[in-house]
Amino acid sequence: MDELIRFIATILQVMVFVIFARAIMSFFPVSPGNQLANILFRITEPILAPFRQIIPRFGMFDLAPLVAIIVLQVVAGVLRSSVN
Repeated sequence: MDELIRFIATILQVMVFVIFARAIMSFFPVSPGNQLANILFRITEPILAPFRQIIPRFGMFDLAPLVAIIVLQVVAGVLRSSVN
């Protein structure tokens, strides 16, 4: 069971990096046919969409990735602490 919890915590950590990469890519112009951008969008959008429904945009700033990263970090930390 501990291995499963560690695996889930690792997946959550990977998701943090993927969301961070998508947030960084949003600052640069990306062509619609860019495969990397499409993959990042498909992976992260199911996580970010619920946060966007709750958190309003502040002008040009979308805070959903920041909140999602914080939530994922907290959940991964709780999972890791339950194993130790």
